[in-house]
Amino acid sequence: MLLMAGVLLTSCVSKKKFGELQTNYNSLQTKYQTAQVQLAENRATITSLEDRLAEARANNDKLQASYAALQASLDKSIQQNSEGNVNISKLVDEINASNKFIKQLVEAKDKSDSLNMVLTNNLTRSLSKEELKDVDVQVLKGVVYISLSDNMLYKSGSYQISDRASETLGKIAKIITDYKDYDVLIEGNTDNVPISQTNIRNNWDLAALRASSVVQALQNNYGVDPKRLTAGSRGEYNPIADNNTEAGRARNRRTQIIITPKLDEFMELIGQAPEGADGE
Repeated sequence: MLLMAGVLLTSCVSKKKFGELQTNYNSLQTKYQTAQVQLAENRATITSLEDRLAEARANNDKLQASYAALQASLDKSIQQNSEGNVNISKLVDEINASNKFIKQLVEAKDKSDSLNMVLTNNLTRSLSKEELKDVDVQVLKGVVYISLSDNMLYKSGSYQISDRASETLGKIAKIITDYKDYDVLIEGNTDNVPISQTNIRNNWDLAALRASSVVQALQNNYGVDPKRLTAGSRGEYNPIADNNTEAGRARNRRTQIIITPKLDEFMELIGQAPEGADGE
């Protein structure tokens, strides 16, 4: 009887833990999907902004050429022609509006690029040579990617943050805290080798738990505002190297801290685009 009671009790506890893990996983998955949608929208907005900037510049060149042609034609005709004067005045106004819009777009984009560059430089300067072996910092399409190696960040086969990683995370947390207008997505990635631990079902779970560990460390240990943080998992399905080699698998086992600038200023500028600057 005592043996049966023990088995039943263990089963109940395991089911409870499993339910908690399932709930946590579902919550993380939902947050990750939301973050992915937001990140995709941000990337699309940046691409759209660059396209609009190129279109505005091209339109400005056309306006300049039209102005020059009209001015040359007018020099050969009667200067007092009222219709010609009206056309010139309208064309000059369009050129001025287009130039102003292009200047605003360039200034806004340069500001974002400059902030990203300063952020990246500040981070890389704060890291030691040893830390830089396990930390890769890149800026792609206006987004800062900080990739942390699995060996440095976690204890072997675990999602617990290693003592070795604490100092590095502290330096990254300071940068995140200094740049309050940036959102932060923590994304877990693994290789394609199945996880063998009984309390972790698969690589989706492992990557999600690792991302959650980093989020909680940033919040609890370094005071980063949790409203700015999102934890997500891509499991084994976002490799950057060949999983058929040990070196490739090591590169794929990583956690990325993705720092995304807010795009409110860009969106406001796009909404204020003059008629001649957006091709209409």
